Amino acid sequence: MNVTLYIITVLIWGTTWLAIAFQIGDTPVVVSVGWRFAIASAALLAWLALRGKLPRLSKENHKMAVLLALCLFSNNFLCFYFATQYIPSGLNAVVFSLAPILNALNLWWLEKKRPDASFIQGALMGFSGILMLFGAQFIHSAMDLTILLGLGVTFVGTYFFSMGNLVSARAQQKGMPLLPTTGWAMGYGALYLFAIALFMGHSLAFTTTPLYVSALVYLAIIGSVIGFNTYLALVGRIGAAKAAYCTVLFPLVALSLSTIFEGYEWTWQSVLGVMLVVGGNLRVFGLPEPVKRWYHAHR
Repeated sequence: MNVTLYIITVLIWGTTWLAIAFQIGDTPVVVSVGWRFAIASAALLAWLALRGKLPRLSKENHKMAVLLALCLFSNNFLCFYFATQYIPSGLNAVVFSLAPILNALNLWWLEKKRPDASFIQGALMGFSGILMLFGAQFIHSAMDLTILLGLGVTFVGTYFFSMGNLVSARAQQKGMPLLPTTGWAMGYGALYLFAIALFMGHSLAFTTTPLYVSALVYLAIIGSVIGFNTYLALVGRIGAAKAAYCTVLFPLVALSLSTIFEGYEWTWQSVLGVMLVVGGNLRVFGLPEPVKRWYHAHR
């Protein structure tokens, strides 16, 4: 089950970067993200209600949902979208891949849970692989103040994401239901974003072109309802530190799509980067059980 959740999360979130690109245009970012989570919240809560699995949440549970909204369903996305105005998407992905390291550091800082050597080694290998994959962008990007601003904002967004992981893990440890909590959190995030949009003088109307609407539906239902819940379920099962390591693999899926649709050209640096990411993944989780059984059977 852990492997299944892991693969689904990587594939879904790896493809959402392309869908997000289709949303950038006439509709303000804060409005686009707001509608994404408004639709996701309505769909998830309606599905739970129809199945008779929408319990009345406690005040403490709603407080956790608000914290999740601020960390996972609003501020982090505002940071990521804002940063794309100043840095290439590859650099955005590189900084986002720091999430597992930030999770481990937060657990060490807040809960005194020192990460083991294998996790640190694997995470560093994965991050080094991402740097190799996008190293050319570092080389050709002039490190002026706007680039530094973009990197800083992306880091803040990644830190919001990391803190949201810990909030979700804590909520699940307390026995709070995952799906209803996530549904309410998405709703609170949408209300928060709409309030910001109205304060900024934006209309809540969005572009109705087929491309934008299809991207919005994909991001709301597949990327948010399914993607976030598989990821948060993984957080509850194996912990925030190890679950967030799959964020290292998101850029690899995006890179594969770029190869097919945008003609990305592979180099020896990018091949080495993929090998480092895969090696880091194996260092953190070890070989899959079927591979282990095959290995022991043929020794």
